[in-house]
Amino acid sequence: MTETNALEESDPAGPLPDRSPAEAADLSHVWVVAAEVEVTPKIAKTADYRGSFKASEGQRIDALEVYCKGCRRPYDEVTGQDCSAKVDNRHLIGGDQSTRAKRKIPVPPRNARVVPGGRIQRRGIEAYVGGVSRPAR
Repeated sequence: MTETNALEESDPAGPLPDRSPAEAADLSHVWVVAAEVEVTPKIAKTADYRGSFKASEGQRIDALEVYCKGCRRPYDEVTGQDCSAKVDNRHLIGGDQSTRAKRKIPVPPRNARVVPGGRIQRRGIEAYVGGVSRPAR
């Protein structure tokens, strides 16, 4: 038995599959269009309720903006490049969280005085009567 056969037999996951260029990760953009569509009052009501509507055939739709659904960047800025959200989407959360500066707590004015408030009851009948657990009218 050769050394390579012994390694393949002892590997619990088995040999790694060879990745061909066709099976490589798809890093292309998914383009979407922000549009302006003129509709009737009936369709507007339906669209407001359902969040969608059907446009009529042959209707002209004005495109306001074309951008990538993943990285949210305009078409003309990133056309021909890989989608950065599929590579690494840290840019969507404000950069690398380990190096980003923390929020600064504002310093109160010199003549300000902190006055402790009363205790708010958030459970039980006291909370219900006080209006904490029910919606405001």
